[in-house]
Amino acid sequence: MLPALAAAQTAPPKAPVKEKPTLASKAYEAKEMVVKVNGENKSWAVFDGRNHSGFPVDIHITELGPCQMPHAAHHHSHEEVLMLQTGVLDITILDKTTRVTAGSVVYVNSNEEHGWKNPGPERAKYFVMALGREA
Repeated sequence: MLPALAAAQTAPPKAPVKEKPTLASKAYEAKEMVVKVNGENKSWAVFDGRNHSGFPVDIHITELGPCQMPHAAHHHSHEEVLMLQTGVLDITILDKTTRVTAGSVVYVNSNEEHGWKNPGPERAKYFVMALGREA
């Protein structure tokens, strides 16, 4: 028997993927959201589920301290929309950096390398909507 075939036959079964819930219409009040603190940064998970047609969507809020990044530049299969509420962010998409101010909206296509940083000196608070994110 070929080694790859033998390994495939003895590999443990994969755990089933937990289905995300269908989102109900509701108001998500800020006072009910749990804050997660990571150093100078804060985040709030608003929701993570599927719309009525089964499309995955989640929203989270992040507040970045001056000169902070939420994580290194990266890419993934889902799209993202960032809406900057307060402060300033340097947004880099495919090696092009744009400085955006409060009220700006950013869209990132699937699999495009991207990242952002708060150049300071104020804190920056923004919302991210992930479209199509899978567990």
